[in-house]
Amino acid sequence: MSPFTLLRPFLHRFDPEKAHRLTLAALRLWPSGLAPASDPILAQSVAGLSFPNPVGLAAGFDKDGEVPLGALGLGFGSVEVGTLTPRPQEGNPQPRLFRLTEDRAVINRMGFNNGGQVDAYKRLKQSYMARAGVIGVNVGANKDSVDRIADYAAGVARMGAVASYLTINISSPNTPGLRALQDEAALTELLVAVNEANGSNGPPLFLKVAPDLEPADIEAIARLSVGRVAALIVSNTTISRPDLRSAQASESGGLSGAPLKDLAQQRMLDFRRATGGSIPLIGVGGIASAEDAYARIRAGASLIQVYSALVYEGPGLAKRINLGLAEMLRHDGFTNLSQAVGVDAR
Repeated sequence: MSPFTLLRPFLHRFDPEKAHRLTLAALRLWPSGLAPASDPILAQSVAGLSFPNPVGLAAGFDKDGEVPLGALGLGFGSVEVGTLTPRPQEGNPQPRLFRLTEDRAVINRMGFNNGGQVDAYKRLKQSYMARAGVIGVNVGANKDSVDRIADYAAGVARMGAVASYLTINISSPNTPGLRALQDEAALTELLVAVNEANGSNGPPLFLKVAPDLEPADIEAIARLSVGRVAALIVSNTTISRPDLRSAQASESGGLSGAPLKDLAQQRMLDFRRATGGSIPLIGVGGIASAEDAYARIRAGASLIQVYSALVYEGPGLAKRINLGLAEMLRHDGFTNLSQAVGVDAR
């Protein structure tokens, strides 16, 4: 039994946001620096970046870029901070974060609560200069912005200097109207604007999409993304509600964790087929084990990210996934993870 298994009942007595703040405080004390060495079979290059392993920490955990080095020390191959907006904002009223323990899930309606890009830039500059690993920055628009596309362009221009890559997050369900930027005309305008803001020397741009998409949306996003972004992150939380057992299942917001796994897996297959492997894909949603990660990779993901599973599986999750992935790859005759990407989508 792991120490986290013993501590989890204690941590889960706290309000979820308070427990999260305690976790961040603990990571500030964690020895910072390079992540533990990963098995060479897991290393690969994606979007021109070298990832020692495919397991990333998804945006939402370290919203303000406070502990990226501590997170890398847990064994993650990359860490994505944010979502960061141009101006600070409080987000939606509390309570806004809910554990669905019986379903091993989370519902959140946080609403991009963060301290703003200016303060985060100062912190991330120190991490970036340390060159400790792959640290991505997820940017969004302020809720009250009169020009959300301009917000994204500003975020790209401001944060590019301290980011290994930048993620354009247009898929949160908790900022009213934000997902409309996934529509073809709006997405075209957005991608033109962020590429102009990024310039020729900026970091790779990733686009994070929702799982709640129709086939025509998937085809349009895939077509518009090729040549305009370096990778697609599939996917954010869902507004759908599969059968859930927890008392808080009716709370509004984005659902993540185990109930999202099947939908996110299907979206990975959909985007792999729509893109034909012409753009790297990053799998997110319901991944809680090496088996889940391997299935997502075989469906088309070059990298994966986790967050909600940490609530139930603890801080050793990245290491366990990486160990299991290396074993499964060798068992199936692969000599490098990249050989397994998309084999089930052909």
